[in-house]
Amino acid sequence: MKSASRQREPRVNLLLYHLFKWSVVAPTFHVYFKGRIQGAENVPKTGPLVVVSNHASYFDPPILSNCVGRPVAFMAKEELFSIPILKQSISLYGAYPVKREKGDRAAIKAALTMLNQGWAVGIFLEGTRTPDSRIYQPKLGAALIAAKAKVPLLPVSLQGTEQILVKGKRLPQSVPLVVRIGEVIPPPESTNKAELEAITTQCALTINQMLLE
Repeated sequence: MKSASRQREPRVNLLLYHLFKWSVVAPTFHVYFKGRIQGAENVPKTGPLVVVSNHASYFDPPILSNCVGRPVAFMAKEELFSIPILKQSISLYGAYPVKREKGDRAAIKAALTMLNQGWAVGIFLEGTRTPDSRIYQPKLGAALIAAKAKVPLLPVSLQGTEQILVKGKRLPQSVPLVVRIGEVIPPPESTNKAELEAITTQCALTINQMLLE
């Protein structure tokens, strides 16, 4: 049985999340981007969770966290944590440092630490942005982390974010966005590569299918 300490992220982070969400992110999403959310009822309200999605824009992390209705921790390059004020700010919002030269091992360790604190951890399946927002080469990291932590995965599709930033235009474009949240997927039963690949493929197919709806 999970301990009570693992059911929610720290209260100060939760408070700051709601403050930033309702004052900035939610109004921007619903008014400026005319955003819509489908499947919000599929999100577990408490407990550690691995949120997986496609990725096409720098705007994706705050939009994703806003739409699932709970803080989502994302990895950030370690250099950002050497800037005094920025360090405290992004830490409160759930960002955790990863040394790029140490690669996946450091990222996995950091994600597991956040999950153990009750956070939802966000992972972009492709590992980088794609111009059309679809997932082509999903990485196994999310499934591996879910298997190690024994926590479920939540597939989310972000539709339209690839059109927000347009080369040659200074301001973000007011484009319609649709965020679809799928049903929870149980974690792999082991870290066997075949099982990780099966769950990763299931997540990618689910997200790509939701992009077409």
